[in-house]
Amino acid sequence: MAGRRFGLLNFLSTVPAIAKRAQFLKQHQVDIVHTNDGRTHATWALAAKLAGARLVWHHRGDPTARGIRYVAPLLADQILAVSSFALPGGNIGAARTAQVVHSPFDSSMSFDRQASRSRIIEELGLDPDTILCGYFGLFIERKRPLKFIEAVGELARLVDRPVAGVMFGEALDETMLAAMADKIAHLPANTSVALMGYRTPGHEWLAGCDLLLVPAIDEPLGRTLVEAMLVRTPVVATNSGGNPEALAQDCGVLCAGDEPLDMARKARDLLNDRERMTDMVIRARTRAVDHFSEERHVEAIEKVYLRLVE
Repeated sequence: MAGRRFGLLNFLSTVPAIAKRAQFLKQHQVDIVHTNDGRTHATWALAAKLAGARLVWHHRGDPTARGIRYVAPLLADQILAVSSFALPGGNIGAARTAQVVHSPFDSSMSFDRQASRSRIIEELGLDPDTILCGYFGLFIERKRPLKFIEAVGELARLVDRPVAGVMFGEALDETMLAAMADKIAHLPANTSVALMGYRTPGHEWLAGCDLLLVPAIDEPLGRTLVEAMLVRTPVVATNSGGNPEALAQDCGVLCAGDEPLDMARKARDLLNDRERMTDMVIRARTRAVDHFSEERHVEAIEKVYLRLVE
């Protein structure tokens, strides 16, 4: 499941069937095995090498993970990462030639920001003047849902409009939900936070937010951050992980990590500067379409495949 680590015990459970998987790859004359998460790395990486296939290790997680640091450089023929932040360090084996290939996004998605906003306002019974701050993703520590709630409260203290946080996602444990409920219970009077659950298509709800607040730390490259750029939702994110790379060229606002007040101040300043915000979201969509398109992703992957088989 996303958000859970694939540890040593999980890997050991895959070992007995490695020979069978290698035989499967040989039988079907597979030239390239492309793995892209902890489970597939553990399941197919060694089998690929035993079968004589080329291995593309596509890393989407923490650059300090054991797999990308110690295993991928020795087994992979090519390491790919979703951002510069996610690239492995060192000069051993495949780490020397590791490269960034950004994840693909559908830039043709349709959206109506006003209709999406009205939908949220009506569902929650909010004042139409409410500032809607969005959170999208699992409620896990790395994504800092508690810091999001704190930032919403701080923003409410800085502005003279009601503020609402709308949190789309799910928790992996009851402890986090209890901590979130406690934070919500202590928000200022003109503030609310609603747990919206998992909803799809996500970009339609994202388009209804006045801001996307991204308090995550060490996030390799948040998908909702790029989707926000595509639907012209302004982004305020921590200066951490892959956020600065995605928001380069002034396509969003960066703030200090684990400091909700700084995030709230940056959000307030952006809301008060309509001209800057308008220019920013137009620029952000252009960058997202250019750098994160499906066509660009496919072209980059094809080049890797052709080089490996040659």
